[in-house]
Amino acid sequence: MAEEFDTPCWFVLRDLKRPNAKAPAYKVLPELGFETFTPMHWVLKGKTTGSTTREYVPFIHGLLFVKSLKSELDPIIEKTETLQYTYIKGARETPMIVPIDDMTRFVKAVTALHSSCIYYSPADITPDMLGKKVKIVGGVMDGAVGHLLKQRGSKNKRLVVQLKGLLTASVEIADGFIQLV
Repeated sequence: MAEEFDTPCWFVLRDLKRPNAKAPAYKVLPELGFETFTPMHWVLKGKTTGSTTREYVPFIHGLLFVKSLKSELDPIIEKTETLQYTYIKGARETPMIVPIDDMTRFVKAVTALHSSCIYYSPADITPDMLGKKVKIVGGVMDGAVGHLLKQRGSKNKRLVVQLKGLLTASVEIADGFIQLV
C-alpha cells in the first residue's frame, strides 16, 4: 500500500471547519508549501444592513485537493483535527486520489476559463445532457477531448470537464476551436 503513494498524488481532503472560519485549509496549506486546488465560485451574500456583496467562496464547502506525497501530508493531517482524507467507499484504509493528468486537465480548464466556468455535482449531469464528443484545437484548452453540454436555446458551446465521481464543470468554448471526434 505504501509504495502506491511514493510519488506525488492529488489527494482529496475534507476540511471540517465552519464556512466562515478565518483560516480554512485551502488558505493555510499553500502557506505551508503544498499545491492545492479548491473549486471556487462567486455568490451574493446579504448583510444585516440590507446591502449585498459578492464573495468568492468554495463551490463545495470543505472539498480540497492537495498535491503531495502521503508521507508529507500525514503529519499535517494528524495535528489538524479538522482536516481529513476522503476515503474510497468500501476501503476505509485507502485515501481517494485523482490521477495527476486528470487533475492537471481539470485545473487548466477551470482556471484558464474561470469567468465562464460553471460547477456541477456528479448527480447534476445526466447522460442525456452530454452532447457530441469533440476535441478542442487551439486556444488554452488545446488537445482537450470531451463532450459538449446540451443546453436548450443557448448559442454558446460549453465543454464538460469531469473528475469522475467528484466534480464536473462546464466551460465556454468558441466555435472555431471545436472539432468533432
